[in-house]
Amino acid sequence: MDSPTIIFLTESELDLDALLGRITLPTTGAAAIFTGMVRGQTSRGDAHETAYLDYEAYQPMAETKMRQVADEIRQKWPTIAGIAIVQRIGRLYPGTPTTLIACTSAHRNTGVFEAARYGIDRLKEIVPVWKKEIGPQGEEWVEGHYRPKPGE
Repeated sequence: MDSPTIIFLTESELDLDALLGRITLPTTGAAAIFTGMVRGQTSRGDAHETAYLDYEAYQPMAETKMRQVADEIRQKWPTIAGIAIVQRIGRLYPGTPTTLIACTSAHRNTGVFEAARYGIDRLKEIVPVWKKEIGPQGEEWVEGHYRPKPGE
């Protein structure tokens, strides 16, 4: 039986039911799902309001790196059956889901929680997606902490 992997960037709303359906097999008994959201209030630096975020990505490279994250998950947790990694781009308002990482497996004790956690942490680390935060105080590009090493 094939292990489905769904990876894409989109400007469209995320349909959790549809995505979960695409990574669910007859043997699936557990799913762990992480969804990142746009905050309306941010405590990074001085606490401030966020009116919206603008997400941008270099799509070919982002999708390649998202595929790398899925491959790493499968290496670390061979019992993971399905994986969905989806990143929204464009203008997103507070309360809007921005990222979805979902992993499925036969049972909850097969690393499915850890795999989903690894997925979001690694996505934030290596996938080239940029966000600009816009609010009443102005706008600011939000930078991550990861700096790629040669060959990554």
